[in-house]
Amino acid sequence: MDKPWLKKYEDGIAASLNYPPVPMHHFLENAAAKYPDNAVTIFGNVVHQLGGALMDAKLSYRQLNEQVNRLANAFTAMGIKKGDRVALYLPNCPQYVIGYYAILKVGAIVAPNNPLYVPRELEFQVNDAGAETIICLSRFYPNVQKIRAHTKLKNVIVANIKEYFPPFLKALFSLAVEKKEGHRVTLDPGDKWFQDVLASAPATKPTIEVKPEDTAVLLYTGGTTGVPKAAEITHKNLVANTVQAHAWIKGIREGKETTLTALPLYHSYAMTTCMNLCIYSAGAMILIPNPREMSHVLKSIDKHQPSLFPGVPTMYVAINNNPTVSQYNLKSIRACISGAAGLPVEVQTKFQEITGARLVEGYGLSEATPVLTANPIFGENRVGTIGLPWPDTECKIVDIDTGKQEMPVGQSGELIARGPQVMRGYWNRPEETAKTLRDGWLYTGDIAEMDADGYFKIVDRKKDMIIVGGFNVYPREVEEVLYQHPKILEATAAGVPDPKSGERVKAYVVLKPGQTATVEELMEYCKERLTGYKRPSVIEFRDSLPKTTVGKILRRQLVQEDKEKATRQ
Repeated sequence: MDKPWLKKYEDGIAASLNYPPVPMHHFLENAAAKYPDNAVTIFGNVVHQLGGALMDAKLSYRQLNEQVNRLANAFTAMGIKKGDRVALYLPNCPQYVIGYYAILKVGAIVAPNNPLYVPRELEFQVNDAGAETIICLSRFYPNVQKIRAHTKLKNVIVANIKEYFPPFLKALFSLAVEKKEGHRVTLDPGDKWFQDVLASAPATKPTIEVKPEDTAVLLYTGGTTGVPKAAEITHKNLVANTVQAHAWIKGIREGKETTLTALPLYHSYAMTTCMNLCIYSAGAMILIPNPREMSHVLKSIDKHQPSLFPGVPTMYVAINNNPTVSQYNLKSIRACISGAAGLPVEVQTKFQEITGARLVEGYGLSEATPVLTANPIFGENRVGTIGLPWPDTECKIVDIDTGKQEMPVGQSGELIARGPQVMRGYWNRPEETAKTLRDGWLYTGDIAEMDADGYFKIVDRKKDMIIVGGFNVYPREVEEVLYQHPKILEATAAGVPDPKSGERVKAYVVLKPGQTATVEELMEYCKERLTGYKRPSVIEFRDSLPKTTVGKILRRQLVQEDKEKATRQ
C-alpha cells in the first residue's frame, strides 16, 4: 500500500526498525549490567510539615533487578508458573515496577488494575483474568478482603507505600498513619507482607524460558463495544512499541534520560512510554502517585529535571494554569507526547512557551500496546491531527459499512491499523477478537480521515465513549449500575463538555411509575459502586428517553438537545 507519511518522517527515523527477539525483562537485566548504580526509580512525597520540602529516595538498577529476581523466585516457591495471571492493585510506586517485571521474569501474565477501583470493579477483573495472586497496597487491602470469597485468589501480597520512602520521611509517615488510624494493618492468616516475600527468596536470576510470543500483559479496555475485556499483549508487542517509541523520540541518550511518570502505570500509555521506555533506555522515572498534587509534580520537575513527560491534556492544562508555575524551573523538559484526548492548540502553545519543550499529539489504544501514531516531535507538527503512523505501522481509512473499501484522501471512514504492536486478541473472547481483528488489521472503531501527506485526524470517537480527564468511561458500565437501582426504569449515560476534565458523565434517568428520588440519593448510590471519574456529576430526570424504532436509546440526541439548550441560554 502507498505510505505517504514516510516522506514526512524526521531525518534519521527509519521506516522499519529492528526488534530484538527477547522478552521485555531482558532490557532490565541489560540496564542492570551496564548501569548498576544508576537510579531507575525516584519516589517520595511532599512534606508540608517541613515547609513543603521535597524528600524522595532512589532505587538503583542493581537494586531493582535484585528485588525483581527475589520476587520472581518467591513466586515460583508459591507455585506460580508460566501463564498464570498475577493482579497488580497499586498506584505509581517502586513496588509496581518490581511486581510487573517479576511477573514477566517467571513467564506469568501481568493483570493490572486501576488502584481507584471499588470492590465490584476489582472483583470483575480479577475473576475475568483468572488471577490467583494479587499484590496490593495496604490501604487497598480491605477491598481485596471484601472480594476474596468471590474469587480464586490464593496468594495476597500487601505492600506499604512508605517502604521506599527516604528513612526520615518513612518514620514521619508511620507516625502520621498510626495517629490517624490508631493501629497498624493486620493481615489475614496466610497473607504476606511485600518485604517479607522479598526476604524469603534468593536474588539469583530465574531460569524460566520466556519467548517473545508469550503473553505478557492483560490490558483491560472497553474496546470498540464498551464491554470490559482484556487485550492480550505479548512480549513481542511490548518490545515493538517500546522500540518504536525510542526511535520516534529522537536523541534519547542511554543511561541519561529522566521521565516524569505522572500517568498511571496500570494504563497502557504509561506502561510503554514511561516505564518500559525508561527501562529500555536505562533511564530514571520519577514516580508520581497522584498527579493532582500539582505542588509535588512541579517540585519534582524542578528538583530532578526530567527530559521526557508523556501526559494527557488535563495535566498540561493544570501546569499552564498553576499560579506558582513561574517559581519552578521546567526548562529541562525536551519532549512530550499527549494522548487519550484531543490536545487543544492553546494548551499546546502555552505549555511550550512555559517549558521550551516540544509537545505533540499522538494516538493509540490498549489493543495496540498502545501507540499507533504521533506527530513528529521535532519535525512538522500539524495541530489538530494525531500525526503519522509509527515505523512498521500501517494505517488506512475504510468505509464504515463493510470495512473493506479504502476511502480516498480527505474522506472519512473507520481507522484501521496493523503493525508489530497490535495485540494477539481479546482474552478468552474469540467472537470479540474476530470482530476487531480482521485479516491482520485492527479495526479501531474511530472515525478518521487522512490528508495527502499521511497525517491522520480523528473526526469522531469510539461510539459513545466518554473521556474524563484522559480516562475512558464506557456508558454501558455506568448504566448497568443505574439499572440496579430499584427506583429506576430506564437510564443512559453520555459525555457532556467540562472545562477542566474535557468531559464529565451525565446520566439521564426515567423513574418507575409512582417512585420519587433525588439527585443526591442517586449520586450516593453511584459513589458506592463506581470509581470517581466514572460517576455521573450531573443527573437529569426525564419522563422518557428518545429511542430508535428498535428501542435503542439515542444518547447522541440527548447530548445534542443539551447543546441546543446551552446555545439558547
